[in-house]
Amino acid sequence: MPSREEINYFGAGPALLPTDVLERAAQALVNYQDTGLGLAEHSHRSELASTIVREARADLAAFLDVPSDDYEVIILQGGGTGEFAATIYNLVGAWVLKERTKLVQSGLPDDDASAELIKALKAKVDAELKLDYIVTGSWSLKAYQEAQRLLGPEKVNLVADARKEVDTRAGTASKFAAIPDESTWKANLSPNAAMVYYCDNETVDGVEFPQFPPALVPSAGNTTAPVVADMSSNILSRPVPVSNYGAFFFGAQKNLGSTGITVAVIKRSLLPQPSADLLRALSLPIGPIVLQYEIIAKNDSLYNTLSIFDVYIAGQVLKKLLASFPADKAAGQQAVAERKAKQIYAALDAHSDFYHVAPVPAARSRMNIVFRIAGGDAAVEKAFISEGTALGLTGLKGHRSVGGIRASNYNSISEEGATKLAEFIDAFAKKTKA
Repeated sequence: MPSREEINYFGAGPALLPTDVLERAAQALVNYQDTGLGLAEHSHRSELASTIVREARADLAAFLDVPSDDYEVIILQGGGTGEFAATIYNLVGAWVLKERTKLVQSGLPDDDASAELIKALKAKVDAELKLDYIVTGSWSLKAYQEAQRLLGPEKVNLVADARKEVDTRAGTASKFAAIPDESTWKANLSPNAAMVYYCDNETVDGVEFPQFPPALVPSAGNTTAPVVADMSSNILSRPVPVSNYGAFFFGAQKNLGSTGITVAVIKRSLLPQPSADLLRALSLPIGPIVLQYEIIAKNDSLYNTLSIFDVYIAGQVLKKLLASFPADKAAGQQAVAERKAKQIYAALDAHSDFYHVAPVPAARSRMNIVFRIAGGDAAVEKAFISEGTALGLTGLKGHRSVGGIRASNYNSISEEGATKLAEFIDAFAKKTKA
């Protein structure tokens, strides 16, 4: 049986966690701070639990330089998939309040029971309410489809669709191989959208935005809509230009911690929500209260029973990151991530006749390196996975929807582990082609 030190796990999630964090967590699970109780047994209403949650939120804000006066960090449940719905409910609610304020300022009654106000608001909803989506992979496609399901297709605008891109390397249409050129987005952005949504890193397809999309920078006058991003698989791997976002969210199980908690960072001005009666009068969906950011924020992320043990693990990961990069913080981790990705891609590119990296170079993810071998030969890919596993390189099988190989290069993958994978990629190609 292999030891933990002999394994380099490249699975996409739940992902590898630092060994020292797990060792502390193991002790905490049995007897936390000599209380005689394990951390999972303590009440989430206890001061002990409140401290863990408070510190985790503060440390995340510190690592990402989140301006606390303008943004709220909240911890909740539901995963990234739950956030597909949560962002819709919360951002549509914020949009309704914004339009309500405009109408009251124009002279309409400041009364949700006013038939005149409701009629004018309903006209606004019918004529102007839109959600904009940029689809670049499997997860943003799921988010787009959830928006259509909750609001109806007529309220959801597809700004860009990577499925229509052509992979010129192969000369055929290739699903999610590239990010559509931003020059094609601008004319498609809605004039008064409740939000514009994109996935910063597509875990399944290996596509990552190299930077915040210039076409969405608020100061450039491209869109007035709050920008919302799913950062589930690349959070904490590079700095985030927080002020460009209305909100961003991420599941913990890639770079932050264990499965079970989700984090959202949202602009405070977007927190207030309209009453359920007003939404009902406007024929808009009313979201579950456990997904309402305003409620979660007012209760310091403890509105309902939160998994404090999972928050503790995330908090320990954050403390380790802050200790590792006390000055550069996320920029320090970015340098490491880029060095690791560079050597893995270099090994693949050295045998471009044998390995085919799924996305084009400009869209390659540093976190999820997706590729096919020998034209997608199932036997050869199976041999690659088997031989890699024998060397302690595990978790390399591609997502079930796309097949092939996927090496997830999350923060917990060491530079030595990345080097070992790169060396195996090179050796396997030479041996198989010989």
